Amino acid sequence: MKSRICGTGSMLPNRVVTNDDLSKIMDTSDEWIRSRTGICSRHLAVEESLTELAAQASRKALEEAGVKPEELDMILAATLSADKLLPCLSCELQRELGAVNAVAFDINAACSGFMFALQTADMYIKSGQCQRILVVGGEILSKLMDWNDRSTCVLFGDGAGAAVVRADEEYGILSSVQGSDGAKGDALLCEGRRNNNPYVSNSTDLPYVSMNGQEVYKFAVRTVPKAILEALQKADLTVEDVDLFVLHQANIRIIESVSKRLKVPMEKFPSNLEECGNISAGSVPILLDYVNQRGMLHKGDKIVLAGFGAGLTWGASVLTW
Repeated sequence: MKSRICGTGSMLPNRVVTNDDLSKIMDTSDEWIRSRTGICSRHLAVEESLTELAAQASRKALEEAGVKPEELDMILAATLSADKLLPCLSCELQRELGAVNAVAFDINAACSGFMFALQTADMYIKSGQCQRILVVGGEILSKLMDWNDRSTCVLFGDGAGAAVVRADEEYGILSSVQGSDGAKGDALLCEGRRNNNPYVSNSTDLPYVSMNGQEVYKFAVRTVPKAILEALQKADLTVEDVDLFVLHQANIRIIESVSKRLKVPMEKFPSNLEECGNISAGSVPILLDYVNQRGMLHKGDKIVLAGFGAGLTWGASVLTW
């Protein structure tokens, strides 16, 4: 039994913010951002909540899959920026969608979150416990950014993507790998709420994302090709067998480096980084829907999905579309 992605969906906030827009509020420029990252614009949530974005993406995925919300056995949501600490995003989605028969819980593996959630769904399906699972990845990262830190805030955007996964005898996930290196986790950091009780008092200053860009870059260009090759080996395939590599959209230089190390042309690495930026756990499912809706995926194609990010974490899956 395999786990097949049978429907995708995505939703981005209405507000588009260009590099030129940012240059009006901070010391930066379109050339500075574009040349270093490949990003030209990003979508930022102004009125939208993450639950709203994720629900709209999920409805699109369910419609394409031909699955009704009440037919879902499980909802897995990957995010580090849910609207609330309690209840979790997946339970909010269960309510919004009317998925009354689904078990729901969240996964936080930052930019690798969708991959971890997809691989979790795969295990539930292969074990026979579930038949139809909604997997969502989404973020509103703009609320976690220091908009005075031009080295970090310009990289990120908001949005949500979704995929419906169901049991299938022929098509689906062939292999997966994942990993973590918590010893290097401080390379990409956002503090949580500090202890604050009758015996300790702390500042109410808001925590923001901080990043050691060079360390994250070195981690990604080393780890992602290795993970992809390991997943392909487990599937008894080579890079030449792969039709598309759908990678987390963090930085165009990282994607170009992975392409070079794998000796695969950039034409096989679709990208929406230019207009979306880095959407963390939303990145891979939004890009997957992007290529799906443009007719770039065909039945029987071999696809690699890969994510990497804070934790540090990484994951890759090989599948037959």
